[in-house]
Amino acid sequence: MCLGVPGQVTELFEDNGVRMGVVDFGGIRRTCCFEYEPEVVEGDWVVIHVGFAISAVNEEEAARSYALLAEMGNLENVDLEQDPEGVSPEAMPT
Repeated sequence: MCLGVPGQVTELFEDNGVRMGVVDFGGIRRTCCFEYEPEVVEGDWVVIHVGFAISAVNEEEAARSYALLAEMGNLENVDLEQDPEGVSPEAMPT
C-alpha cells in the first residue's frame, strides 16, 4: 500500500525551472517537488507521496494522519533513508 505522509514546508526554491522545496517530517527533512501544489508557501503542511506534494492540509489534519498511521502500526520500523515517505514514531509532531 502506498501512503502519502504529511510534513511541514520549511523552504521553497526553483531547480532547473521546477518548483521544489524542503519538507520537515517531525525532524527528518526531505527535498520534494511542488509543481502540483503551486499555492503552497513556507510553513504550510502538505501530503507528500513519492517525493511530490499532492495536497495541502492544515496542521490538525496532519496530526490526525500521524495518529492514524501510528494506530495502524505504519510508523514502526520505518527507515527514512530507504523510504522517504515514512516517518518514525519519534518524528511525529506533538
